[in-house]
Amino acid sequence: MTYGFFQKFKVPEGSAFFQYIATLTGCLGVISGAMHFGWPSPSLPLLLSKNSTISVTTQDGSWLASMPCIGAASGSLLTAYMVDKIGRKTCMLMTAPAYLLAWLMVAFAGTIWELYAARFISGWADGLVFTAFPMYLGEIASYDIRGLLGSSIQLSMITGMLIINIIGSYMSIMDTALISAALPPIFFATFWFMPDSPYYLVMKGKIDEATKSLQFLRQTKDVSNELGRVFDAVKDEREQTGKISDLFTISSNRKATIIVFGLRAIQQFSGTTIITFYAQSIFHEASGDMSPTTATLIYFTLQLVCALASSFLVDKVGRKPLLIISIIGSGVALSLEGTYFFLSNNTTLDVSSLKVVPLVALLGYVVIFNLGMGVIPVLFLGEMFPTGVKAFALCLADIWFGIIVTLVSKFFQIMQDDFGISVPFFAFAGCCGLGLIFIVALVPETKGKTLEDIQMELKGVKKDNAENNTTAA
Repeated sequence: MTYGFFQKFKVPEGSAFFQYIATLTGCLGVISGAMHFGWPSPSLPLLLSKNSTISVTTQDGSWLASMPCIGAASGSLLTAYMVDKIGRKTCMLMTAPAYLLAWLMVAFAGTIWELYAARFISGWADGLVFTAFPMYLGEIASYDIRGLLGSSIQLSMITGMLIINIIGSYMSIMDTALISAALPPIFFATFWFMPDSPYYLVMKGKIDEATKSLQFLRQTKDVSNELGRVFDAVKDEREQTGKISDLFTISSNRKATIIVFGLRAIQQFSGTTIITFYAQSIFHEASGDMSPTTATLIYFTLQLVCALASSFLVDKVGRKPLLIISIIGSGVALSLEGTYFFLSNNTTLDVSSLKVVPLVALLGYVVIFNLGMGVIPVLFLGEMFPTGVKAFALCLADIWFGIIVTLVSKFFQIMQDDFGISVPFFAFAGCCGLGLIFIVALVPETKGKTLEDIQMELKGVKKDNAENNTTAA
């Protein structure tokens, strides 16, 4: 039991302190992945410059940016089959050597192919992280803070991209990579001492270890009721076949798949990735003397603050209200953005007095989107699926995310080239309208519900509200 020495720290009975510690240390792995993912933003301009020691074309740059998505698919597929065999924690720990190797390869790369390989390796590790960690958080968290802990994934992604933009904007590619290489060993050294998921331990028949894990995470000796629920849930799920086809043939799993995959598609077709790509140009249009570096730092800092606010609101206000508010506000902001660009590029109207509009719309979009749509779809990854098929579901969700991002990027490029930049913004606003209908009609409220309660609701089984006030993993 690697976390035994933590017992010397005295915390109040029933405290969630060690749940927060487990989340914080695990998030270091997510931050490592996010730093790799965001690395092209400050580094590609240096690689494309005349002073670069590596010959890189703009086409090479696009492949460097997308290579982690290719690697993530292989990592997700591996994790889908390994996470129930070696555990969520072990899958997470496997990413540290991969992230470290990738940074060292970036630091000392002499050819574009070495950079490709480094980006692929980091993407492979991303596949492990974004399949194993949502499972881990959903299974260790008490029902009353599961939203806060689950939303830490998106928060960590934004944090990592902000950090790499800060470091990369002021240092060389080698120095940036070497500094970033310090984080994976720190993640490994700290997360090593955290317990594995009680669900996984029960699945492997390690009941004593599962008991100790729950006692450590809940800081209480009597965990018999919760352990019994975990045991019953795992037993019920073992009676199912546990195949990838169960996601589509079993009604409750099919509902969860539609909800999670639908929200991820709506999230991307609401324009978040494209807004990120064009943040610098929009900032520049509103304020010509603002440097790209300053614009990027403002953008990611604002994202971070709003995502942090959402992580505290999600267990108080609820998932569904935040999603509804977020999708409506995003639609309004995108409509304003599209209207400005349409008047500026397609009419003879003088819009010089309105140049602040794209900036206000952008800032408004960042705030309102990250209060709900930016965080909650990722949170649902760890909440909506039963243990028996969760690995398959998260694997497919990661691959689905890469496909959707690619489709949205291509859609934006075609629409902008053929019809002007205003058209995709209007299209994204229209997708927000469709997303609102989807959320109101299909998305359930999971606030204050145990993982078992959520599964019962998906199966159409009614349960007394009073029973929702029990503790759950």
